[in-house]
Amino acid sequence: MGRIVVSRNPASPERFMSTYFPKSQDIQRKWYLVDATGVPVGRLGTVVAEVLMGKNKPTWTPFLDTGDHVVVINAEKAVLTGKKASQKMYRRVTPQPGSMKEIRAEVMVQTFPARIIEEAVKCMLPKGPLGRQMYRKLKVYAGAEHPQAAQKPEPLSIKL
Repeated sequence: MGRIVVSRNPASPERFMSTYFPKSQDIQRKWYLVDATGVPVGRLGTVVAEVLMGKNKPTWTPFLDTGDHVVVINAEKAVLTGKKASQKMYRRVTPQPGSMKEIRAEVMVQTFPARIIEEAVKCMLPKGPLGRQMYRKLKVYAGAEHPQAAQKPEPLSIKL
């Protein structure tokens, strides 16, 4: 049997194949518009987080931000399934001792409807500087109006 010889010389034409990594100037970013009317918050969060990370693109790389911008409208009409409205608690803390604040999901929907979707998406993104960079491309609005009309966002449908 013949032996397969792979040259270790970088100038040799028999080099190993290298992995493709997109350059920052090669990344094309699009704008998407998502209508949250009647969509469960968790389903909405997973789809939006996937687009923000760029996992819907063939050029996705785990350590690069290859994702697109997402505008979510009608956040107040998103649905909490099951008993989440009465049982789910949103907590936030400051460095001050004894500063934990709790707010029930049904109260949060009435006071800060956009924050529920923001929290759901933020928890599904990577932690650290890369995740914070991806999170900055998310815009959530409680009503149907949004100031990103100049970017001409494409509609993104979510399958229920």
